[in-house]
Amino acid sequence: MTAASPDGRNAPGRAGSLAAVPQTSTPVAPPAVADVVAALDRRYPPRWAQEWDRVGLVLGEPAAPVRRVLCVVDCVPETVAEALAAGADLIVAHHPLLLRGVSSVAPTTYQGRIVHDLIRGGVALYVAHTNADVAAPGVSDALAARLGLRDLRPLAPAEGPAAGDGRGIGRVGRLPAPLSLRAFTAHAAARLPATSWGVRAGGDPDRVIRTVAVSGGAGDSYLAAARAAGVDAFLTADLRHHPAGAHLAAGGPALLDAAHWATERPWLDDVAAFLRDSLPVAATASDLDTDPWTLHHASTAAKENS
Repeated sequence: MTAASPDGRNAPGRAGSLAAVPQTSTPVAPPAVADVVAALDRRYPPRWAQEWDRVGLVLGEPAAPVRRVLCVVDCVPETVAEALAAGADLIVAHHPLLLRGVSSVAPTTYQGRIVHDLIRGGVALYVAHTNADVAAPGVSDALAARLGLRDLRPLAPAEGPAAGDGRGIGRVGRLPAPLSLRAFTAHAAARLPATSWGVRAGGDPDRVIRTVAVSGGAGDSYLAAARAAGVDAFLTADLRHHPAGAHLAAGGPALLDAAHWATERPWLDDVAAFLRDSLPVAATASDLDTDPWTLHHASTAAKENS
């Protein structure tokens, strides 16, 4: 028998003793594009998307390996360049690249140039849009969490294939403590990703805000839902002059209009975390501001007295 050390292990340097065997872990094979698509489809089933929407795998070889994923709001030349520089194998985008029909993807066209750059760089593209909007958790859950809202429920409960389990467009919640509209607007501007647009508000600046509805992305089609929910304020994006004015004149909730990109950017952190937890991939969220508005100046002209 070989000599043993006091703790019962074979003593090193003795005849017949076993040399320490280095512990090596078996390399984990990266998932394929098809595996990542399957995981995303389970979380955001394509059947939940609106009929007009275009979601799912846009381009990419299903068998290609995926080691790095970049999550973006918009698949635009700038985020494609970011993905290529980061060595990403897959982009997960919120907004569809090919929402409306095109007759050509020649590299001389805007969308065609993006398609060619992705294919040349070996980067697949996947889209989760309105199916991620209605999901629970989904786009508006991430927005509500960024604002610190509690006790969430859907603003417009989902119908059809997505119905049930708290799914729907937007979220309604309450603030931890009441704030004036002025203070809540400042809070939202501080909590949302920074943009040139910022956050603008309509309503009495001193109005007390306790309950809030939010909807990531364009939300003025949900003004009536916000009124019906009985909330004190509604935060969304892309509010138009006439609908907003009529809503406020009718005594509806105060309105906060944030940058479209800023209301959807928080969701990227959630989907990136989901991918890291579900698969052996390095998934990150892009902080590249793809909002089209790049400058904002408050009007400085003195108002005329009439």
